[in-house]
Amino acid sequence: MAQAPARAASAVRLFDAHCHLQDPRVAAVAPALIRAAAASGVARFAVNGTSEKDWHLVKQMAEDHPAVVPCFGLHPWWVPERSPDWMDSLRRFFTETPEAAVGEIGLDKGSHGKTIDFGEQVEVFQRQLELAKELERPVSVHCVRAFGDLLEILKQSGPFPAGVLVHSYMGSAEMVSGLANLGCYFSLSGFLTGMKSTKAKQMLKSIPLDRILLETDAPDALPKLDDVSAPLVPVPSSDADTEKHQKDSESESTTVLNESLNHPENIHTVLKFVASLLEMPEAELAELSYNNATKLFSYPGSKVHPEAEAI
Repeated sequence: MAQAPARAASAVRLFDAHCHLQDPRVAAVAPALIRAAAASGVARFAVNGTSEKDWHLVKQMAEDHPAVVPCFGLHPWWVPERSPDWMDSLRRFFTETPEAAVGEIGLDKGSHGKTIDFGEQVEVFQRQLELAKELERPVSVHCVRAFGDLLEILKQSGPFPAGVLVHSYMGSAEMVSGLANLGCYFSLSGFLTGMKSTKAKQMLKSIPLDRILLETDAPDALPKLDDVSAPLVPVPSSDADTEKHQKDSESESTTVLNESLNHPENIHTVLKFVASLLEMPEAELAELSYNNATKLFSYPGSKVHPEAEAI
């Protein structure tokens, strides 16, 4: 059962529009995860940095893997830990990595986000939005329980011709038109499988077809469907030698299976779920979302070029 999505999707192309393969929970096996996903039809991976501590890892991953689109940003959860020169450091990464997009940045009033000063979140978010506009790059946005604030800030700072990716979108159907008018795309992840189906369907039907993206948010957002068993992530059996695992990510050390971690191959499960709610053939949604992501990430200097992607 676990292999069915991959086999069924072998003829489709998919673009994982938002993930975190540099995350320490999966970084050691990231090369194997990328290969497995690629074999199932996942052609591109937008890998998002979240803090000054992991930008260099994203940069290296993009250098090692042509299919990885690097993104650099300061996530709201890590705002309190930023250094005094964080913006200078961020700018330096974009200078050194001209193919990079901006992300993950955003606003969070959820259980963890509400412990972080919201005024600081807004300040850091606005500065990065301005940077994205200056660089003419798309920006991947995290938003939890702050969609009203997000809309107002985007109105003040926008529009955004290079595009805004609202990742793991779980907002209301009513918010969609206002965000779409400001240049937003709506990226859907496995978190959607935990939403009430009637609400999820209403929200999905409100999204313009040219703004739908698919993502995994790996290693988080593992999709949960009763009729689909998602393939598990192999993780190192011991973390005693992190450097060795990073150098030899496919050794026998990857024998233990982790039941809670997500990975890019599971985008097929997201595809299946979203297509069912939209009452659309999976192959049609796969190509539609792939083309939308290709358009979004085809900025000057990007690894992604629409003419090279055409069948």
